Parts: sequence; C-alpha cells; structure tokens
Amino acid sequence: MKATIELIYEKYLQFPTVATDTRTVKDNSIFFALKGANFNGNEFAAQALASGAAYAVVDQIEFAVNEQYLLVDDVLKTLQALANNHRKQLSIPFLGITGSNGKTTSKELINAVLAKKFQTLATFGNLNNHIGVPLTLLSINASHQFAIIEMGANHQKEIAELCEIAAPTYGLICNIGKAHLEGMGGFEGVKKTKKELYDYIESTNGTVFINADDAITTELSAALNNKIYFGNNSESLLSGSIESLSPMLCVAITFKKSAQTHIVQTQLVGDYNLANILAAACIGEYFKVPEQEIIAAIAGYTPTNNRSQIMQTANNELIMDAYNANPSSMFAAVNNFQQLPAPNKYLILGDMFELGEESIAEHQAIVSLVAALKFEKVIFVGKDFYHAAAENKIASFQFFESTANASDYLSENRISAHTILIKGSRGMKLESLLPLL
Repeated sequence: MKATIELIYEKYLQFPTVATDTRTVKDNSIFFALKGANFNGNEFAAQALASGAAYAVVDQIEFAVNEQYLLVDDVLKTLQALANNHRKQLSIPFLGITGSNGKTTSKELINAVLAKKFQTLATFGNLNNHIGVPLTLLSINASHQFAIIEMGANHQKEIAELCEIAAPTYGLICNIGKAHLEGMGGFEGVKKTKKELYDYIESTNGTVFINADDAITTELSAALNNKIYFGNNSESLLSGSIESLSPMLCVAITFKKSAQTHIVQTQLVGDYNLANILAAACIGEYFKVPEQEIIAAIAGYTPTNNRSQIMQTANNELIMDAYNANPSSMFAAVNNFQQLPAPNKYLILGDMFELGEESIAEHQAIVSLVAALKFEKVIFVGKDFYHAAAENKIASFQFFESTANASDYLSENRISAHTILIKGSRGMKLESLLPLL
C-alpha cells in the first residue's frame, strides 16, 4: 500500500529531520531514497535505518520490506510535495531570491540584517535547486519568524517550479546576466527564467524589491503592482554610493525616511556588491529593522567559501573568487580589479562553464577585455580560454589547458609581492593553486 502525503507529513511532524544521504542520517530522521545518474537511493534505505533513521521513503516495492519503509510512486516528487505541504502550514514571510550573480551574497547579507530582529531561516550553502529548496523548507520549525529561500536555475521553468514549492510572498532578483546560457537558450532565455519569480509573486499579490539602477530588472518589473525600490529613484527607500575600494568596499547608504547617511566599511570586495548591500538594507528598512542594526549587520558580514574572500599568504594578497563564474560576473570582477589601488596586480582566470555555443566567443571577449584594460600579468586556465589564445597572442599572457598545467607552471615560476585575483567556475578547482601563491 502506497503512503499518502498526509501520512508522511504525520511522520515528519513526529520526526522532523530529513536526510537524503546516509552519511548525514541522524537518529529519528526520515531518509528519502533519491535516485541520481549514478546511484539508486533505494539501495541505501536499509543502511539509513541501521544508522538510526526512523523511516525510509522508497519508490521500489522490493525495498519496502516492513513498516519502516514508506512506499511512494516517486521519492523526489514526494519530497517536494511534503515540503510544499509543510510550507502551507506556515504564515511567516517568505523571501525568494534569484539572480545570475550575487544571490548567495545577497541572501547572506539579508539574513544578517533580518536576524537583528527576527528568528530567521536561510538557505544553507547553495541548497537552491529542486532538492535543496525542499530540504530548506523542511528545516523550518515553529521558532522561525522569517524564511529566506535562494533559488537557482540552469533551465527555463525551474524558477517557476521552485516557486510552486516554496510559495514566496516576497521576491528579489539580484541581477540578470550571462549565466547558464546553454540550458536556458541564450540571454533572452535567462531573462525569461528569472522573471518567473516576478510572475509568481504577482500572481499571488506579493511584493518584490527592485534595484532602480538595474535597467533589466526595472523593465521586467514594470507591470507589477507591489514594488519596493532601492537605488537612485524618487520612490526608493534608500540609495547608496561607493566611497572607496582598497580593496574592501566602503559605501555610503542614505535612508530616505530619516535622511541619514551612514558610511559603512564592509568586508566585501567589488563595486558590484553595492547592489547586494543596498538590497539587504532596503529589505531591512522595509521590515523595520533599526537603521543602526542594519548598518552593523552589513559591516559585520564576512564572506566565506571562496566568494570574494581576501586572503593574505606569506607571499601575496589574494582576492579569492573561485566559487563560480559566468561572463557577467567575470566582466565585473576584472573591471573592479582594474580599479583597485594596488601596485602589482596579477590575474588568474579559469574557464566559465555552461555557456554552450557561445562559450568560445565569451571567453575570447574576456581575454580581449583583459588586454584592453592593459593587464600584463595574466594566467588563463581551461580548455575554452586555451582555445581563445589563438585569437589573442599577447606575449605576457599565459594559457593552460588545465589547472594541473597551471599548477606546474606556478611551481616553477613563483609569484610574490602581488595582489592576485583568482576567479573561475567551481569545476576548475582554482583553489588548488593556493599553496603555490
């Protein structure tokens, strides 16, 4: 007999911890036997129960051997339906965040600000997909007063699907750039996919936060009814500007209601983070977090996980931004680096993934940008950058097909007394070069 969502939710309320990996199973949790390209979670259900799980949700009848196994048609769909069922029981504000660049930084900044007033629950790490969002929802309990849900996508309709699960009441699109072009059908496909968040919020009479200085999101939100602006707009709750880059970003934030301007020394790198900071401040202001608390939260936020982190080694100062990359974020990072008042600069740039037919052209565009900005010390890493080398024969530029090849070069040609920007897609594993820098 198949288990209904009602029954599984009853079990979840009894045992409100969910696991999808036997290595993270806790006592009295519920294990969901998900399937992947190279694994079948049903085969690990018995191991999960032996490790302390109270129940295992499976979708192959041969594995449902006793009452501890809950048999369903599709484990993934059941996980999503369970999360949505749990979401329907919650009346707290839900903020959905998406964007091509900066959504995790925005999420963390917003969480830091809102946590000054509310008991918040924010997406942990990058659990922002069709599995991560349900897991995030199922970690919300009665103590939480605000949920911040990050939503990622690499194909059209994915944001719409995540919205149906998470039912956000508020929304923020950080920006729309050239990311996941392959899966989304080019830049127009990216715009259409990100707008799915606006479409859902509008259909449920929710509210969106708009960067008045972003032409694309402003245009896409033109027909929406409930909008809150930040940036240089007469309707904005606040505006801001860059005071300095050295290399940490220092900004000025002016709140419209109080007419007060605050100078904030952040621990973030990059002028592109101004929009993320203003979004967090705006959302805090909207939800009546005191101004001084907003400023303290932004000043106190420290990025982690190779996202624009400043690292000081024995030999160099590093700007480590190797968690992810796409043409828009790469362009912004390189331009920002050019503006920094550092005497000796070095670039180490890795391939950008999921760009499809546009990949070679986009990599060539970055090489051309680096040349136009007159950088002299540059290492390009990856097959697509290596391919672009044929079009950009600049003597001081080094091109390597792999991170391993770049590592060999750096072992023989050590860099010292430089400020180094390291940026590339996660799959390039540029962090492996750190011991050589």
